[in-house]
Amino acid sequence: MPELPEVETARRVLEPQLLRRTIEEVTVIQPQVVAHPGADEFAGRLRGQRFARAERRGKFLVFRLETGDRLIVHLRMTGCLLLTPSELEPEKYTHIVLRLDGGTELRFSDMRRFGRMWLIGKDEQDTYTGIEKLGPEPSGREVNAAFLQSRLAKSRRAIKECLLDQSVIAGIGNIYSDEILFSAAINPARPACSLNEEEWERLAALIPKRMEFFVEKNRISPEDYLATKGKDYRNTPYLQVYGHAGEPCPRCGQPLQRQVIGGRGSVFCPCCQL
Repeated sequence: MPELPEVETARRVLEPQLLRRTIEEVTVIQPQVVAHPGADEFAGRLRGQRFARAERRGKFLVFRLETGDRLIVHLRMTGCLLLTPSELEPEKYTHIVLRLDGGTELRFSDMRRFGRMWLIGKDEQDTYTGIEKLGPEPSGREVNAAFLQSRLAKSRRAIKECLLDQSVIAGIGNIYSDEILFSAAINPARPACSLNEEEWERLAALIPKRMEFFVEKNRISPEDYLATKGKDYRNTPYLQVYGHAGEPCPRCGQPLQRQVIGGRGSVFCPCCQL
């Protein structure tokens, strides 16, 4: 599932290739993917527009158009954006195609069909995507121990659930919450209210550090990104606990355990994470 590092990778790959490119035609194959406005209006308003820049906010991709409109995309569980030659065979679950000048197409595919697109006008208030409700980015200067305590220190929710709360910090999902908590030596099931001052300080320091680490490790060339259909998330060799249940802990050698917390599977070391 794409989280902040994977979405940032897509942004870095796509932005240089999309700048000043014109959308000549829009094909909406699966209308439910267009969350706002209606599919016909979405296609009509995009035709003729040019890309100005690409941004990321949490797990959202925001494509700024030269008119001031914004094309906003959330990949959700299995969504993928690829810039391809028009003659390339489309992916099986391709739902939206933007044909660009120069013989290329920006294609959105999504096996689960949970991903969504929104087109927000220049002077239109965004009351649709939920971006306005997001907390700060993990690298934001305000993400310090005092901030985390002010938001979470009284909560009885598991600290893992708190890190997944996008209104607290934007962009952290199931994979990287496990990695952050392992690095911080904090059990993901612990109530947030049980953390002490030193643990809040440790967590605040590691949140941006670990996310930045995975963003950098996830770098990929546009050619490799296209060749692997945008799904070569190269962080896999660097994950210490996520996906490794039953394997030896990289610190102490004891078997890593898996537990469902807040409906999400979590992997942790019962010896190193207290």
